[in-house]
Amino acid sequence: MAPKTALLVIDMQRFFESMSTTAVPNIKKLITQFQSSSSPIIFTQHGHSREELTANPSPNQLVRKWGPGGSIAHGSDDWQFQTEIKKYVEGSKSGAGASGWPKVVAKNTYDAFINTNLEEILREANVERTVVCGVMTDCCCDTTARSAFNRGFETWLVSDACGSANKTQHQAGLNGFGFAFGDVLKTEEAIAALK
Repeated sequence: MAPKTALLVIDMQRFFESMSTTAVPNIKKLITQFQSSSSPIIFTQHGHSREELTANPSPNQLVRKWGPGGSIAHGSDDWQFQTEIKKYVEGSKSGAGASGWPKVVAKNTYDAFINTNLEEILREANVERTVVCGVMTDCCCDTTARSAFNRGFETWLVSDACGSANKTQHQAGLNGFGFAFGDVLKTEEAIAALK
């Protein structure tokens, strides 16, 4: 029997729109595939509280690294989901559809498992495999995918459904993950393997 698989769509927010233009069509294909089988879909949404952005020093190391101006304020325009992705997320914050999916997990660091209930959501759904896509390949996608792997989930990172600041960073994230962690697949390969 095939393992129960969840799709993790990482940080498809307006802040990262320029980094994800080529990934969006493939992310939509993956979402449609998971919707067709009523499989778990989880969207992460990165953001920082007023306290994290105004305290000096910030209690959040990521804000200390990038500064308040380089960080996403919770509730801001940059924090909102991209227009092409938002329609898939609609209703998820209030309980989602009949299947209970999708769900939104708020996060404030690269790893979507840290300071969140993501692992609990996956365990309660009896998920055994995660498929990771979104932005940034070499930061939040790679870190979350490694974290899923380290928690015992078989994990795939979908190369053409991820984006980053540039091709070098994108490829570095894929290379590091593929070398020591899970599989790196293209969208069509992942969809074919799920059928």
